[in-house]
Amino acid sequence: MATVSFKINLKAKNDPTKIYVRFRGTDFDCETPTQFLIPKKDWSNPKQKVKATFDSGDYRNKINPQLSELKEEIINRYNEDNHKGIKIQINWLKNLILNFHNKPSHNENDIKVFLTSFSDKFSKEAVFKINSKTGEKLNLRTVQDYQNSSNKLKAFETYIGKKINLTEIDFNFHSEFIKYLRSEEFLGENTIKGIITNLKAFLREADRLGYKVNPSFKDKKFSSPSFKPKDIYFNEEEIEKIRNHTFDVDYLDNARDWLIIGVWTGLRVSDLLQLTKKDIKEGFIDNTNFKTNIPVTIPIHPHVKEILDKRNGEFPRKISDQNFNDYIKKVAEKVGFNELVDGSKNQVLKNEKGEIILDGEGKKIHRKKQGKYPKWELVTSHICRRSFASNLYGKIDTLTIMKITGHTTEKQFLDYIKITPKHHAEKLSQLWAKLYS
Repeated sequence: MATVSFKINLKAKNDPTKIYVRFRGTDFDCETPTQFLIPKKDWSNPKQKVKATFDSGDYRNKINPQLSELKEEIINRYNEDNHKGIKIQINWLKNLILNFHNKPSHNENDIKVFLTSFSDKFSKEAVFKINSKTGEKLNLRTVQDYQNSSNKLKAFETYIGKKINLTEIDFNFHSEFIKYLRSEEFLGENTIKGIITNLKAFLREADRLGYKVNPSFKDKKFSSPSFKPKDIYFNEEEIEKIRNHTFDVDYLDNARDWLIIGVWTGLRVSDLLQLTKKDIKEGFIDNTNFKTNIPVTIPIHPHVKEILDKRNGEFPRKISDQNFNDYIKKVAEKVGFNELVDGSKNQVLKNEKGEIILDGEGKKIHRKKQGKYPKWELVTSHICRRSFASNLYGKIDTLTIMKITGHTTEKQFLDYIKITPKHHAEKLSQLWAKLYS
């Protein structure tokens, strides 16, 4: 059973001196000072509270109720976090004490001072913000991304044992936070870059509101290096192999048809698998992207029309995003895409001893690992959009492709397509052969 106790160091040189809190359980024993100060003569270690004497009246009336409140707070938080599998250690207790003493009397004062108080408010209000480019509310995934970044900042506060002031966000914080995300959260470089980007968004807004913010975040060096993954796509020859393959089970035939529709529409899986006959209008597919809320119109490719005709004008049978990811891997394996290619694959994280690493809730941690793998193992739903964009690039103007894929900048689009230098050279060679034949 977990117990909370209070004491002072009677041998301490300072008087008044700090009251310490000790929190013990079967697998932890933590002790840290509070910010309560008490004259030694007015404290009772046996009773763990301010003495009931005339001289100690002011201390007794102010401190004893707060000690009871702190004890209750520790037990309540322990019950919540222990149930979640969060490890109780000294930093956990230090952070709880810090939060307890820094409880603002006015929330407005709190968000002007502390980073995570502001980032939490920013994230909660993001659901009402308007995207300046579309004039629409931010999509749900962007809002969730802000909240996730705010949660990572709170986890970092727990790790270092203190709440972070807006004025403390300097290059040292930047370095330590990125180090934490890599070594403790095991996040990839692109995920870290996204968190730092959101952190800068929090700080820009706080700065705009006139709060005291360390100006370091405005420096170009206050960023995180991105990593360009070696993602795969299907070229037109490979798409033909998939299209013409005969599958002996219905669920793979169904998944293959969705895959063919995906590579010739460029839709995200969240939009692709929601298509119905109602989305077909006058030979085009009309769709409003879930992520960007931007409407797009896509001509029906002959391969897509072939699938619709095969199914009496209906799209393939509905399947979940997860099943789609799993099934198209099997589709690619059955077709024979076994060549080793560079790429990144989601794997269970292990330490140097080969032991599986678990998160705070006891769940396995999965992270992408670069290497050479059979191509079919690297197939995911993202291959649809990449194949669509990569196969059309250079054949029609880039802006037209971007209008369908939903990319807002050419740089963003060019980073997305997967045309290699060799492919560019082959296209130039074909052009010369045609011109000089």
